[in-house]
Amino acid sequence: MPKRFVLRAAAIVAASALVVIGAASSASAHVTVSSPDAKPGGYAKLVFRVPTESDNTSTTKLVVSLPTDHPFAHVGAQVKDGWKVEKKEEKLPATVKVGDVTLTKAITTITWTATAGGIPPNDFDEFALSVGKLPEGVDSLSFPAVQTYSDGEVVKWADVAKDGADEPEHPAPTLKLAAAITPVAATTSEGTSDSVARWLGGGGLLVGLIGLAFGLRPRRPATAPVEKQ
Repeated sequence: MPKRFVLRAAAIVAASALVVIGAASSASAHVTVSSPDAKPGGYAKLVFRVPTESDNTSTTKLVVSLPTDHPFAHVGAQVKDGWKVEKKEEKLPATVKVGDVTLTKAITTITWTATAGGIPPNDFDEFALSVGKLPEGVDSLSFPAVQTYSDGEVVKWADVAKDGADEPEHPAPTLKLAAAITPVAATTSEGTSDSVARWLGGGGLLVGLIGLAFGLRPRRPATAPVEKQ
């Protein structure tokens, strides 16, 4: 096989692999929220995935804020080994009716504090809540989060993405209720962008392989013209 064809094949495969890896990694480094059973008007398990974006420090604290305009009548926090959990209840700005319950106060923040080593560098952990009822007529709910590292660094995941704009640097974990009817569709803006990135990356790899196949196809030798008698 000619050397130039081998070089072309290597370049296509390498470029396609970088597209897939780069797209996936760029969309997986945020604090996110998802749910296997969320639907408007029902109860749900919310799962917050927390990555430690550091090579030498650990995540030692996570504070999650719950919506006060659509408060939950019930909030149960996951109890985890190596973590202390606290729920803070506050008076609501206005009375809110949730199903048959009228709320004047509600749980507004959940705090997990490490009692051991926390989340190690470059690893992740998940923290769950059981909440309800979820509001109806609402497309999404945002859960601003504050992540604290062992060296004292604090990262606030509180920016809300605007329609048509690029994803902010520190997006708030957001649950898409309209797409949360089935477990597969329950995701965050980060999860959605991650899926799109993977599809685009896979498409790029497929196109690259098709191009490789055509590039490696042997050329037909030129046929000499037939002389007329």
